[in-house]
Amino acid sequence: MRQSCHRLLEHQQTGGDEPPLYSPIDQISVVPDHVARQGGGKLTRYATTEEDEATLRELLLSLQRQVNVMSMNLSAKLDELQRGDRQLETTVALCEIRTQLQELTKSVESCQSEVSEVKRDMVAIKQELDTVQQVKEEIEELREYVDRLEEHTQRRKLRLLEQGLTFFLSYAILAAVLGMLQFGYNTGVINAPSKNIANFMKDVYKKRYGIDLHDGTVNSLFSIAVSIFAIGGMLGGFSGGMIANRFGRKGGLLLNNILGISGASLMGFTKISHCYELLIFGRFIIGVNCGLNTSLVPMYISEIAPLNLRGGLGTVNQLAVTVGLLISQVLGIEQILGTDEGWPILLGLAICPAILQLLLLPACPESPRYLLITRQWEEEARRALRRLRASNQVEEDIEEMRAEERAQQAEASISMRELLCSPTLRAPLLIGVVMQLSQQLSGINAVFYYSTSLFTSSGLTEESAKFATMGIGAVMVGMTLVSLPLMDRTGRRTLHLYGLGGMFIFSIFITISFLIKEMIDWMSYLSVVSTLSFVVFFAVGPGSIPWLITAELFSQGPRPSAMAIAVLVNWMANFVVGIGFPSMKALLENYTFLPFSAFLAIFWIFTYKKVPETKNKTFEEILALFRNTNGSVRAVVGWGGGGTPPAAASAAAVSCHGQRLTMGDPCACAPSRAAQGRRQLLVSWTQAPNGRARLYHYHTTNVLNQCD
Repeated sequence: MRQSCHRLLEHQQTGGDEPPLYSPIDQISVVPDHVARQGGGKLTRYATTEEDEATLRELLLSLQRQVNVMSMNLSAKLDELQRGDRQLETTVALCEIRTQLQELTKSVESCQSEVSEVKRDMVAIKQELDTVQQVKEEIEELREYVDRLEEHTQRRKLRLLEQGLTFFLSYAILAAVLGMLQFGYNTGVINAPSKNIANFMKDVYKKRYGIDLHDGTVNSLFSIAVSIFAIGGMLGGFSGGMIANRFGRKGGLLLNNILGISGASLMGFTKISHCYELLIFGRFIIGVNCGLNTSLVPMYISEIAPLNLRGGLGTVNQLAVTVGLLISQVLGIEQILGTDEGWPILLGLAICPAILQLLLLPACPESPRYLLITRQWEEEARRALRRLRASNQVEEDIEEMRAEERAQQAEASISMRELLCSPTLRAPLLIGVVMQLSQQLSGINAVFYYSTSLFTSSGLTEESAKFATMGIGAVMVGMTLVSLPLMDRTGRRTLHLYGLGGMFIFSIFITISFLIKEMIDWMSYLSVVSTLSFVVFFAVGPGSIPWLITAELFSQGPRPSAMAIAVLVNWMANFVVGIGFPSMKALLENYTFLPFSAFLAIFWIFTYKKVPETKNKTFEEILALFRNTNGSVRAVVGWGGGGTPPAAASAAAVSCHGQRLTMGDPCACAPSRAAQGRRQLLVSWTQAPNGRARLYHYHTTNVLNQCD
C-alpha cells in the first residue's frame, strides 16, 4: 500500500499542479505489543485486566478517527482524479488503494469483534472470581465447623475413656461368655476319652454285625466325630449374621441354647442307645450351637463394652474358651469321668452352660447399638445404657453411636455380596479373615484335639500325657488372665505379633524335640515344655485377638455379615486341621509342625504390614482408617454450584496428622457428574513423592456417604 501511495505522489509531483498526496496510512499508530496480528489479519488478545480493556478501547477510537480522516482525504482525491484525464497507472493505483482500504476496514471490524469477546470473557472471569471467593468463605466456615467438631469429639472420647466396669455390665458379660465356655468345653472334651469312645464304637459294630471293626475304620469314624463339630460350627457361624439382625444379639443367644441342650442330650444318651451315629449327630448339633456362639458373643460384648474396656472385655471371650478347655481336660482324666462308664456323662455335661445361660441372660439388656442403629429404638437404647453404665449420663454413648450411624448411612444394611464388593470394606474383611486363619492354622487345634497322643508319641506315659494336657489348659487360663490388662495397654497388633513370633520359635523347638527324642531321653520333656510355651504365646495373641479385632474393624451395618464370613473361615480351617492332622502326622511323622511354622511366618509378616492398631479408637475412627486408603485424605468442602468444581476443590484445605494441607494443583480427573445445583464436593488428597499434598480426585455429592 505504501508503494502505491509513493507512486501516486511521484506522479502528482511530475504533473506539477497537483498537491502532494497525503498518506493517511502514515497516521495509523503502531499496534501495541500485547495486540498482535495473526493470519488473515485477525488480532489475538492477551488483555485480561481492566487496564488492558481501557487500552483497547482507546486504540479502537484512535483507529476509527484515523480511518475517517483517511477516508475523507482519499474520497476528495479520488473525486479530483476522476474529473481529470488520468493515465492507466493512476487507475491501477486507485484500485489498489480501494482494496487495501477495504482490508483495513475488515481488520478494524475484526478488532471490534475481538474486543467484544474480551469483554464477555472478562465478565465470566469476574463471575468465577466471585465464585472462588464465595467458596473460600464457605471453606473457612467449614474449617471452623470441623475444628469445633473435632474438639467436641475429643472431649466426648475422653469422657468415654473415663467409663468403668459396673456390676450389671459384669453380669451381662458373664452371662454372654457362657456361650464361649460351651465352645471351649466341646473343643477339648473329645480329647481325653478318645480310646474309650473308640472301644465303644468297636463294641457296637461287633454287636450289630458280628465282626470286628478294623482299626483304620475306627480311626476314621473317630476323626469324623471330631471334625463334624467343625462342620456344624461352619453352618452356625455363617448364619450368625442373619440371626443377629433378625432376633438381636441377646435374642439370638437365647434361641441358640435350644441347640446346645439338644446336642448335649444326644451325646449323653449315646451309650444307652448303643448308637455311635447319635454321638456324631450330637457333635454336629453342638457344633452349630458353638458356631453361633462364636459369632454372637464377641459381637454382643464389643457392642456393650465401654471404649476404654473393649479390649480387655473382648479378651474375656478367650478366657471363657480356655476355662471350658481346662474343665473338659480335668473332668476327662480317668480318676473322674475319663472311663468307659463316665465318658457319656462327660459329653452330656455340655448341657450345663446352655441351661445356665437360659437362666441368666433374660435379665440382661439387648445391645444398645442394635436397638439404636439397627432398630431405631432410641428410648430402649437409653434404658439399656443406663442399666449397663449405672448412670443417667449416657449422652456421650448416644452421640458416639449416632456418629457411627451417620458414617454408615450408606451401609445401613449390607448383604454378604455388598460386603464382598465394597472397596472400603474389602481391606478390613481381608484382615479379619487372615486373622481368623492365623488362629486356626497356627497348629493350636492340633494340640487341643491330639495333645494326649502327641505327648505319648514324644515318649511320655499315657497317664503323664493326660496330666500334661491338663497343664495346657491351666497355662491357657493363666496367660489369658495375664493378657487382659495388656490388651488395652500394649495394643492388639503388638500382642498379636508377639504371639505369632513366639509360636513360630517354639514350633521349631517341637520339631527338634521330635527328631532327637530317641537319642536323648530327656528330650520328651523338652517337647512338653515347647508345647506349653507354644500355648503360652497362643494365649497372649492369636487366642483372643482375632475374635476381638474382627468385631472392631466393622461398624454396625456390615458387622454381622463380616462376623459371619470370618467365623465361617475360622470353622473351615478348624475342620481342615481336625480332619487332616492325623493323616499329616502319619505322612510327615517328626516334621508334623513344619507346615504350621511356615504359616506362622506368613501371618506374622501380614500382621506387621497390614493390620492397624485399634486400641482406644471408636468404631468411626477405625472405619476412617480404611476410607483413607493409600495415604489419602478426604473431606467435604462447600460448593456454591457456580463456576467449576476444580476451582472449589483446588482451593480447599484439610488437616491431616496435625498439618494443614492446602491444595493448589489442578485436578486431572473430571467428576462423574458435575451438575449445577450440587452444594458439596467430596475431595481426596494424597501425598506426592516430594512430600507436598496433591489433589488427585474429587466428585460432587449431596451427602457425605452418597456420592455420584
